[in-house]
Amino acid sequence: MQPQGVDLLVIGAGMAGLTAAARAVRDGLSVAVVEIATDVGGSARFAGYAWTAPDHATMDQHNPRGDHALKRALVDRFADGIEWIRSVGVEAKDAQPILSFGRGHQFDTNHYVDTCRRLIVDGGGTLLLETETEQLLVEDGSVVGADVRGADGEHRRIRATTTLVATGGHQGDTELRTAHVHPHADRMQLRSNPHSRGGGHRLATGIGAATGGENAGFYGHLIPSCIPFADPADFVDMSLYYSEHALLLNLRSERFADETLGDHLTAMALLDQPESRGLLIADARVFRDWIVGSYVEGAVAVDKFALASRRGGRVGLGDLDELAYLPEEWGYDGEAVRNAVKLFNEQVTAEPGPTPGRELDRLPLAEPPYYVIETVPAITFPFHGLRIDDHARVLGEDGLPLRGLLAAGSDTGGLWHRAYAGGLASALVFGLTAARTAAGSAHH
Repeated sequence: MQPQGVDLLVIGAGMAGLTAAARAVRDGLSVAVVEIATDVGGSARFAGYAWTAPDHATMDQHNPRGDHALKRALVDRFADGIEWIRSVGVEAKDAQPILSFGRGHQFDTNHYVDTCRRLIVDGGGTLLLETETEQLLVEDGSVVGADVRGADGEHRRIRATTTLVATGGHQGDTELRTAHVHPHADRMQLRSNPHSRGGGHRLATGIGAATGGENAGFYGHLIPSCIPFADPADFVDMSLYYSEHALLLNLRSERFADETLGDHLTAMALLDQPESRGLLIADARVFRDWIVGSYVEGAVAVDKFALASRRGGRVGLGDLDELAYLPEEWGYDGEAVRNAVKLFNEQVTAEPGPTPGRELDRLPLAEPPYYVIETVPAITFPFHGLRIDDHARVLGEDGLPLRGLLAAGSDTGGLWHRAYAGGLASALVFGLTAARTAAGSAHH
């Protein structure tokens, strides 16, 4: 590392940080990357698709309360992000539908993050693993680098023209989760790498960064209750994506959300319910068409019901009347559950339909047997984070950029508000944006 410092210091080596660093090295900048974990990649290693809304109208429809400029930037720059992945020699497959409204590309995220690491190191960049960032350096109102501490306890000061915070969010920190996601957010299992504990959030807010938005929610999925994640493969295998075609009843045997709008949205809604748990009920049609099928084309199909049963989850199988005999220790009124399913089947085929509605699947659950799994929400990352503009510059409480400081990926807030259209896409796009902003400062 040059004694006078580097053009870009990146704090965090996940999707956003590695993308920014690799792009900056390719653009001729001097770069240092610090990462608290023993390896690069963060939660990106558990993903497989970069996707978002295909146009502004769709983005606005599905994420109406997200920051206007950030939404525009994500949609407009997404195609360039995919081309960047391909330009480093990683295959991004042809576009395909994701969820009910998105478009995206499958790619090998492990190949991508390992390729970025190689580009950084081969290009003369410095990569410091097992290194914690202790504080940002501020001189004359500008961020000029950071103090870091290695695994050996050695302290070092890295000076930088531009510093990027990309530590992956604060989902691993119970205090920040309960303060900024939900008072009951501590109930949720962590569906991400364990190292994203709000490091970037604390560094930036410590020097006056603004955060938002309040009550913005989180990205996560429904998973079976009473089953701890054994390893990262469970993040996908245990996620009950098929909830979009099933019924979800709370402890009072009531529906409380339109399940068909997305499992990730229903997970947010369930956190608000009594004890943040409920019964997910599917019939034979849903089992056949969705439980044992691929969530998106090309994904490995996993029988979620069989897996939950094998792992000791609360599961049940039977005809409609047998729903009345749920185990007492689960805490549900079995007869009320059975009656709720019957009522739904009567309402869903009539007008005006059930309440809440069923916008995307108005078929009844009328084909026994019924597959029951008790479910709870799990969190991948929060939507509350550091406020940035569409140049990835971190904003202060006055709404103006904090000089020398950028943020990207799940450390940022404002883009999503109780809605979601792609985490990897955001990390990719704003990682590249941060590299472009850093290059402008380096050449200024």
